[in-house]
Amino acid sequence: MKGSLIILAFFIVGVFVGFKGIIPAELLKEEWNTYVLYALMLLVGVTIGYDRELLVSLRKVNLSIVIVPLATIVGTLLGTFIVSFFIRDWNAAESMAVGSGFGYYSLSSIFITQYKGVTLGTIALMSNLMRELIALLMAPLTRKWFGPLAPISVAGATSMDTALPIITQYSGKQYVLVAIIHGILIDLSVPFLVTFFSYL
Repeated sequence: MKGSLIILAFFIVGVFVGFKGIIPAELLKEEWNTYVLYALMLLVGVTIGYDRELLVSLRKVNLSIVIVPLATIVGTLLGTFIVSFFIRDWNAAESMAVGSGFGYYSLSSIFITQYKGVTLGTIALMSNLMRELIALLMAPLTRKWFGPLAPISVAGATSMDTALPIITQYSGKQYVLVAIIHGILIDLSVPFLVTFFSYL
């Protein structure tokens, strides 16, 4: 929860700084977004590759565990597709591109800003921040109403990092590995799905 509030605070400060024109325009050129994106992708790869225990655990896991991230992807895309019929300004592909962030606000919002513009990129950022906050605040209720896998699915990409402690608390330690694998697979899907729907 604290981490999400810090991220939200940085976003608000960023909006204020941009509005006031404090940062020189040369630093806000589009190619800088691309460099930041490359750095984020590198760090995701390093994080996954660095965790030796995780890689060993992945070899031992039954392939049926892939069903949880698959259900998250299908459910999110179906939900955003349905919601798109109630939004006048954005079509189904754009709505699904936003949904394809799965809570990975930093990566998906940069992609969408690059392909679709600042307005939709900002919507993607806020949408993914809200997903993480909902995952953190609603975990006890989603566990109670829908079972131990629900908090993992709601957390999306954050199930392996910021939401992992709350998932462990309410779903149980036996679901930690499921949450980590879920987060990794969702993370890996984000650049492909966001790019795919952004180009439609």
